[in-house]
Amino acid sequence: MPENDLSLLIDAARRASEEAKAFIGRDLGVENKAADNSPVTRADLAVDRMLRESLLDARPRYGWLSEETPDDHARLDQEATFIVDPIDGTRAFIDGQKTWAHSLAVARGGVVTAGVVYLPMLDLLYTATTGAGAHLNGRPISVSGTDTLDAAEVLATKPTLDARHWPRGVPAVKRAHRPSLAYRLGLVAEGRFDAMLTLRPAWEWDIAAGSLIMAEAGATVTDRRGGPLRFNRPHPQTDGMLGANPALHAAFLDRMT
Repeated sequence: MPENDLSLLIDAARRASEEAKAFIGRDLGVENKAADNSPVTRADLAVDRMLRESLLDARPRYGWLSEETPDDHARLDQEATFIVDPIDGTRAFIDGQKTWAHSLAVARGGVVTAGVVYLPMLDLLYTATTGAGAHLNGRPISVSGTDTLDAAEVLATKPTLDARHWPRGVPAVKRAHRPSLAYRLGLVAEGRFDAMLTLRPAWEWDIAAGSLIMAEAGATVTDRRGGPLRFNRPHPQTDGMLGANPALHAAFLDRMT
């Protein structure tokens, strides 16, 4: 059941934090992945291994999709699949910043039913299950009520606001950024920012948990063009992502199309 899955994910995220923090101050053995030149550390791999072993031991019939594990399409035939980013914000982790996170989710039939985003260095635990609302450290959270673009604070990279993406004119939003995409989703869910937008393809492990947390906090969550998000796909990427309260979400889509 999703509620039991949530308890499992929370416990796993807390144990992942201890595994990751044990590497702080040590040689991280940083390497760059051949596929996209993004960094990976010994901590990423150790956390991935620990999560994979513990979660699949608890749910042996679930599939597994993780940034740091070679993909096995056997996951497509399972009743449910774990979608995991062992350390989201690896560059922040390497640089000694605090804004890195563990992102853990369970998807059933293409839909995320339980999600956890945990930032150990800030002790921020975002959680959600389908139909039960979103929570931060156990208290309910909700998205902001800002409904106009000119008043909105949006989490996005600088190129997102290039004029070429906005045929109806670049909105006069206030832009900010955080290195962890999962954290950005949590910040919108708790109403500290009004929206998040990424126009680049997004890997499922970066957004699966956070997408449910935002939705359960009252956001409309779609791809960049307003289409529904589906998870545990053969190619685990989405066509960007947009999340905000319904009125603001509609305003962003109207300006982009």
